[in-house]
Amino acid sequence: MPRAGSVDSDVDIDIGALFASLWQNRVRVLLGAVLLTLLAFLALSLISPKYRAETRILIETRESVFTRPTGEQGDDRPVLDQEGIKSQVELIGSSDLLKRVIAKLDLGNNAELAAGAEPSVIKRLLAGIGLAADPDATARDDYILQAVRDRLVVYSVQNSRVIVIQFSSKDPTISAAVPNAIADEYVTTQQASKSQSNADATGWLEPEIADLSKRVKDAEAKVAAYRSSSDLLIGQNNAVLATQQLSELSSELSRVRANKAASEAKAASVRTALAKGGPVEALPDVMASPLIQRLRERQVQLNNDIADLSASLLSGHPRIKALRSQLADLNQQIRLEARKVLAGLESEADTARLRETELTRSLNGLKAQSSKAGEEEVELRALEREAAAQRQLLESYLTRYREASSRTDRGYLPADVRIFSRADKPIEPYFPKVLPMTGAAFVASLLILSIGTLLSALFSGRALRPAHTVVAKVAPVEAEAVRQPSKPVVLVPATETVPTSHKEQPSMPVAAAPVFTPPVPNVEHPADHSGIAVVADRLMASGAARAVVVSPEGDEASALTILLVRELADRGVRVVLLDMTGSGEMGRSMLDGQELAGMTDLLASERPFSEVIHADHYSQAEIIPLGTHDPVKAMQSIGRLPMILNALQSAYDLVVVDSGPATADELKHIVDDGSELVMSLVNPEDEDVKAISMAIFDGGFIKPELLTPFRDGSLELDDGVIIRTAKHLD
Repeated sequence: MPRAGSVDSDVDIDIGALFASLWQNRVRVLLGAVLLTLLAFLALSLISPKYRAETRILIETRESVFTRPTGEQGDDRPVLDQEGIKSQVELIGSSDLLKRVIAKLDLGNNAELAAGAEPSVIKRLLAGIGLAADPDATARDDYILQAVRDRLVVYSVQNSRVIVIQFSSKDPTISAAVPNAIADEYVTTQQASKSQSNADATGWLEPEIADLSKRVKDAEAKVAAYRSSSDLLIGQNNAVLATQQLSELSSELSRVRANKAASEAKAASVRTALAKGGPVEALPDVMASPLIQRLRERQVQLNNDIADLSASLLSGHPRIKALRSQLADLNQQIRLEARKVLAGLESEADTARLRETELTRSLNGLKAQSSKAGEEEVELRALEREAAAQRQLLESYLTRYREASSRTDRGYLPADVRIFSRADKPIEPYFPKVLPMTGAAFVASLLILSIGTLLSALFSGRALRPAHTVVAKVAPVEAEAVRQPSKPVVLVPATETVPTSHKEQPSMPVAAAPVFTPPVPNVEHPADHSGIAVVADRLMASGAARAVVVSPEGDEASALTILLVRELADRGVRVVLLDMTGSGEMGRSMLDGQELAGMTDLLASERPFSEVIHADHYSQAEIIPLGTHDPVKAMQSIGRLPMILNALQSAYDLVVVDSGPATADELKHIVDDGSELVMSLVNPEDEDVKAISMAIFDGGFIKPELLTPFRDGSLELDDGVIIRTAKHLD
């Protein structure tokens, strides 16, 4: 924060001077960049170029719809997940596969790969005398394998089943041959793996099929033997003969019982008609008799003849009597014939009853046989199921065995991988890219040298300038005063008098406020500053973070504090004024009479800092007024005051506390070792003012021997202690 002792050391960065230094050293920067670029070009030219080629393979099923094994659908083909793809990547980079590729391409004799495999002369000498292990062919093969692995990159493309094989070498031919050979060897390995799996399956199926064939034969023999021993003969619809006969006999019994019931019903109706003397010729069973039908025809004829003759003859005529006699005989014959029909129906019913009895006896016998056959059939079906399961498994094994044998014999074992992009011999090396890297070296060197030039100008101070801070010229003070910044400084008015009350002196900006200047006793050294300005100089020069103002005369003297705070704000000091006078007139004066939250609210924890700090209406200073909370209750939390002051000191350059007519005991709460004590006096000659000042001195806040010697406007106390005015000797 701006202090009198440190203001002159505040500096800003001069951007113009900074870039001017860069322009002044432009030739050196360009030449240095060109030199570094040439060195980079030479270094890149000496590096052996490296070539890189890549082969891409796709993991997919190669089975067609025509060669796919029986029962396998298109959706049943294996689809590798990300873990499966990573496993294939590890397989491609495995040591066994790489060793086969090294042997196939004779990479052991390649000078580039075998450069680190040959032991040095020193190592051979040490091995000869037994101080080191003897290098053998195995170690050499391990060196070559490691060299191949260092130049090999195998990775899978994200979110796909594509695997990329990259190999870099100084020889473009080797860089293309190695990934192609690795891909071919990987495909061969996949085919060999399938062939081995197929051969293993065939070898396992052969004894299984032989054993299963025997088990199927035994199971079917058991079925036939059990069927023969249990007499479970099969009839129509693959049903057991006893069960089929039982069904047929049940149907016959039902038919016989129906016929018996019909015969009994017919006989009962004929019997009832004969017993009641009713006309039996109307019964259906009687009418079915041919004789009854002829007798019925004769009866109708006789009735017609009688009816015709009755029209011309009397009822006693012999002819009519003869006809009636014939009709009576005819009716008698009809009834006799009806009795014969009844006898036939009763005989038919008796026959049906006998048939029913016989069928019932036969049915009971078949039921017993069918029950036994059912129990035996359960066992037979179990044997048949076992035989069917063994037969189905045998057929499945035979089908798989024939498919596996045909694939092995024909050599058709497609690998689930396809090389869709083979590596070509690269034309340009991938490292070093001489021209792009040279250009990058030029840009980087130019940037580094430019930054170095700027930093040099910055650290040397050529690009720094004093900070633009409005600071008043500080009058020199004697060494003793600097060493003792805690002694009080008295603010006294000059020739003008401060109004006796705040009501007579409304708040106003600094330009309109009363000017307080000390007397000018020496015409050879006229006063350049008022008493307010000199005290402001002292506070800025002391470097204090807190200034405590004691106003023994109350609000009249507190007006000087307002002028002091505004003077400091005009000089660019971030200052805040705390009104602890008890009357609150300072806050109302600086805030146009407004009653706002302030110190009492902050002590009582009713308001935060942001709501109690207000801006002065006539300067850049800020003020914390007395506040609106009950002062008595607020003073119960006076222990929070040091914490509040420390928080304000961390945010402001200077915290000014006007304590009003405070006593020495009250000042102990707000004055610390880094505080400046200021006495604000209107009438220094007043006895009460002297008494209050002496009480403060007696409280240990000042040592008389450490006072800075001032002249003019001095205040002499009873014990000889002299307080000088704020007018400093020029």
